[in-house]
Amino acid sequence: MNSLSLTRPLPTARPALAATAAAMAPARAGTLSTLWALSGFSLALLLGFAAAGALDARALDGANVWLKPAKFALSFVVLYLTMALVAERLSAAVRDGRVMRGVLAVMTAATAFEMAYIAAQAGRGVQSHFSVHTPLTALMYALMGIGAVALVVGIGIVGVLAWRDRAARFGPALRLGVGLGFVLSAVLTLVVAGYLSSQGGHHVGTPSPGSATVPLLGWSLEVGDLRPAHFLALHAMQALPLLGLWLDRRGRSGTGLLWAAAAGYAALTIGVFVQAWMGLPLLRM
Repeated sequence: MNSLSLTRPLPTARPALAATAAAMAPARAGTLSTLWALSGFSLALLLGFAAAGALDARALDGANVWLKPAKFALSFVVLYLTMALVAERLSAAVRDGRVMRGVLAVMTAATAFEMAYIAAQAGRGVQSHFSVHTPLTALMYALMGIGAVALVVGIGIVGVLAWRDRAARFGPALRLGVGLGFVLSAVLTLVVAGYLSSQGGHHVGTPSPGSATVPLLGWSLEVGDLRPAHFLALHAMQALPLLGLWLDRRGRSGTGLLWAAAAGYAALTIGVFVQAWMGLPLLRM
């Protein structure tokens, strides 16, 4: 075997290498195909973490070590499915324009980093969030914060693009619902998650060992818990577009109702946040 055979890919391998390179370059792939790929990738992660949890009984803070990465994978499934369904209705000029491609490239990088670190820490049986005990973990937590901000800002930018895209295939209520929902989700999440990340934990107060929690979600029913407000903030981007879609299908413009719903949703989120900030549980059991 000569030296060239050690440095040059085999001819039959070139198509596979080219396909792999194309799949790993979201900036060059179509926006819509990238969003569907991210949805599928997040779903695969979710199934993988669920399988890991079934095989690995280790616990961290009273829950299986793989529960947190599974929750994050599920949130990314919902996020990218929502964005894909919106992107399908955008005009080609907006959907594949520079702004949308740039936003998606940043969000893809942030998603990959966050999931890789959360999974790695779960595999080690240690915390990924609120862990600042060493210079390295403090740095990684700060980088995760930057990634989270990039994801949230990206959601808001996509909402503005959809709102302003006059060639998009939206009914009037759905257009407003997407714009309001995505922007409100970005703003509320920056407020709630920004405060949460600075507190060193999601509880306001110290729950007793074995105290009541919301099944699966783990929200405390004894002390204040900032996660319900965080959950509401994140999912404005689904709630308001669904309301807009329902109004369009009923043949109603619904502009006033959507603005009122957005204001009510924001008030509910802030109210749940203030309740937790005061140390009060979402429901007392």
